[in-house]
Amino acid sequence: MRWHSTKPGQERESSHGTRLARVLSTVDLVSLGVGSCVGTGMYVVSGLVAKEMAGPGVIVSFIIAAVASILSGVCYAEFGVRVPKTTGSAYTYSYVTVGECVAFFIGWNLILEYLIGTAAGASALSSMADSLSQSQHQQLYDYSYPDLLALLIALLVTVIVALGVKNSVGFNNVLNVINLIVWVFMMIAGLFFVNGENWDEGRFLPFGWSGVMQGAATCFYAFIGFDIIATTGEEAKSPNTSIPYAITASLITCLTAYVSVSVILTLMVPYNEIDADAPLMEMFAMHGCMFAKYIVAVGSIAGLTVSLLGSLFPMPRVIYAMAGDGLLFKFLAHVSSYTETPAVACVVSGFLAALLSLLVSLRDLIEMMSIGTLLAYTLVSLCVLLLRYQPEGDIPWLCELPLRGESEGGMSRRLKKLIGPRYYTLRIRLGLPGKMDRPTPATGKTVTVCVLLLFIFIFAFCSFIIFGASSIGEGRWWALLLLIFLIIVIALLVVIILQQPENPKRLPYMAPCVPFVPASAMLVNIYLMLKLSAITWIRFSIWCLVGVLIYFGYGMWNSTLEITARENEVHASTYQRYDQGVDEGFCGFDDDFYPPTTDSWGAPEAGSGLTPPPQAKPESEGISSKGGGRTVANHGLAEEDPMDF
Repeated sequence: MRWHSTKPGQERESSHGTRLARVLSTVDLVSLGVGSCVGTGMYVVSGLVAKEMAGPGVIVSFIIAAVASILSGVCYAEFGVRVPKTTGSAYTYSYVTVGECVAFFIGWNLILEYLIGTAAGASALSSMADSLSQSQHQQLYDYSYPDLLALLIALLVTVIVALGVKNSVGFNNVLNVINLIVWVFMMIAGLFFVNGENWDEGRFLPFGWSGVMQGAATCFYAFIGFDIIATTGEEAKSPNTSIPYAITASLITCLTAYVSVSVILTLMVPYNEIDADAPLMEMFAMHGCMFAKYIVAVGSIAGLTVSLLGSLFPMPRVIYAMAGDGLLFKFLAHVSSYTETPAVACVVSGFLAALLSLLVSLRDLIEMMSIGTLLAYTLVSLCVLLLRYQPEGDIPWLCELPLRGESEGGMSRRLKKLIGPRYYTLRIRLGLPGKMDRPTPATGKTVTVCVLLLFIFIFAFCSFIIFGASSIGEGRWWALLLLIFLIIVIALLVVIILQQPENPKRLPYMAPCVPFVPASAMLVNIYLMLKLSAITWIRFSIWCLVGVLIYFGYGMWNSTLEITARENEVHASTYQRYDQGVDEGFCGFDDDFYPPTTDSWGAPEAGSGLTPPPQAKPESEGISSKGGGRTVANHGLAEEDPMDF
């Protein structure tokens, strides 16, 4: 069964016929999204950015990062509605919209990010336990690596995830409740130790706006957990409504937690005295409140555990989706009839993550960052931009989704509300489409070309402002001219896309302000990708090389699309071979089918109403050798009435 040809109303089955269980409510999805973000973001990233990059300006960094995340989040939410069969998250989206080859590499990169996230979470928990026990477990072995405690943590969480989605989500919800209680405690207890002087005399932005933007690039990775929600489309009770609401609620909740914690942290402790390894625990210890330190330690362990669960939870589901489509080995698509989870994929992914956490240090894992996730976000934004302007027949599953009628394009409606009667004058001057305009194959092709060019020029623009910043800062004429040229070209491409008619079908949820929101998401994500270190790009290239070998060595030849194409070719050749040996006269009713009136059967009785069937035309009269005789014969049978007595 080909995934993108499956109707959204159907349950997806594994190769062994077992369905995934639809047990997740909207609250469960919000819990998964919040848990996967808040742990590392609140207990690790906030102190790191405040101490080394932005000072108290970390508050602004988190807000900027949240805006950037929301741009991708709304695109994810629309795809969660447009493609409800989202066990593979961005892999599924790209599979449906841009094809198998690109989808494989997107899914392959997502596996890398979840793998690193799981291993990093296990290593962070090991470091937390080491700090609390003052390295007692490391003293048993007298060396830091291999980290056996991280290995055991990763294996334990693997068992929890493999036991079943409802069990693992229940465990996740318990940890989130603990984390919530500790967060409330920190907010209340911290108010007794705040000192407004920590923000006085230029201390709020000690590193300037450059430090704030650098901090925002780092803080962005504290929001990337929301894509776990998109991987649960087949296990959500109502994916069309749950996914967009859960993504939005998760981002808002995470932003509230990050900003509030950053405010308390920077008011309690001067930014240059923050402990980068355990900032929230040590901020109470610096004021002599040791019982509060251990309460926060409990929350830290709960938060990091649920972040680890958030990284491991979606990874086997992406592997399961790819294996179900034949792009990875088929045994990985097995779904346990007992737990109703992709058990084999859980075990394999958990073992790989445990092995990685055993052998690789936390610092090296963090350096890998999230280049694959950013690439997936960019592709999802690009696909939203493409699908909005395609004719209805070219959009997969659109006719099968619960729609809300037709209306003007979203951007046109917003402009009309914003500027009132002057909208019509503006529409004529800018060449915006009218209410009755509909996309055609020609306009869809125009948008496709413009989107590809937009991606290329945004990549060039981000590369130039990052690597040519010194030339731009020095005011060199060629640098300023090139910068202006790139900005003008990007603006023109966006205007050309805006001039094309949108598909009028309304989904239950749609990303607002298209094409500006997807284009802005592409700009932010590409910028952050290019800010990553060279070693990250090298490791990413090696991982992609392994993916190329798997795809061209196995996936391309065993994918369900390839198998279906072979079967169709075999059937077509079989029909052709049979037709070539069949006389066309035999396909219909000719004169020899009924005996002549002069034989022993005798002539038909008078008044019986039976007439000889019409003669099939010979092949020489222009009827093709495949099916022509059958068509004539059927036409004749339709005209006679053997019961007309």
